[in-house]
Amino acid sequence: MKTLEKLFAEKLLRIKAIKLQPANPFTWASGWKSPFYCDNRKTLSYPSLRNFVKIEISRIIQERFGQVDAIAGVATGAIPQGALVADELNLPFVYVRSHPKDHGLENLIEGELRPGMRVVVVEDLVSTGGSSLKAVEAIRNNGCEVIGMVASFTYGFQVSVDAFKAAKVTLVTLTNYEAVLEEALKTEYISEEDVTVLNAWRKDPAHWDVEK
Repeated sequence: MKTLEKLFAEKLLRIKAIKLQPANPFTWASGWKSPFYCDNRKTLSYPSLRNFVKIEISRIIQERFGQVDAIAGVATGAIPQGALVADELNLPFVYVRSHPKDHGLENLIEGELRPGMRVVVVEDLVSTGGSSLKAVEAIRNNGCEVIGMVASFTYGFQVSVDAFKAAKVTLVTLTNYEAVLEEALKTEYISEEDVTVLNAWRKDPAHWDVEK
C-alpha cells in the first residue's frame, strides 16, 4: 500500500500541478529562484481530489491534535482548503492575511477568534516557512493557542524546519518534495537531466542561479 505522501504526490502529478522550468525559474515570495513549483490550487478544480485533500487534512487534525476550537487558513492559497476542512469538522473558520487591510476595519485576521481558543492552521505550501509562521504569530497575538499546522506540501528546507522548531509549531504535511520527486522520476514526468538541475538547486536554493 502506498503511503499518503506518495499517493498525494501521484495525484498532484496526474493533474500536472508540478511545474518544472529550469530555463525560466519561478520567483517565490521569499525572493528565491526555483526551477520547481507545486501548484496545490489546481486541486480545487477536481472535485474528487478536492474532497481527498479535505478528508485527509481533517483526519490528520482529528488524529494528531485532539481538542480543536477553530481552523485558520493562510491567505490566499489555503483559504478554500481551510474553509472546507472547517466545514467537515463543524468548526469556526478564520483566515489570516499577509498584511492588514489598508481600508475598512484594517483586519489582519478575518473572522472571529476568542482568546484561549485552540487553533489548527491550514496552509497550502511551506517553503521557507516565513509567511506560514507570520500567520501563527498573528493568531497568538490574538490570545489564542496554535496547536499545530497541516499543509498540503513542504519543500522540507532546513531553514523552515529550524523556523518551525524555534516557533514551537508542529507541522504535518500531506506530501513533500522528496515524495513528489520520487514519483515524478518513476513515472517519467521528469528526466534524469531534470533531477541533476533540481539537485544543484536543492544544495543552495537561496543562492541558486540558472546560469551556473
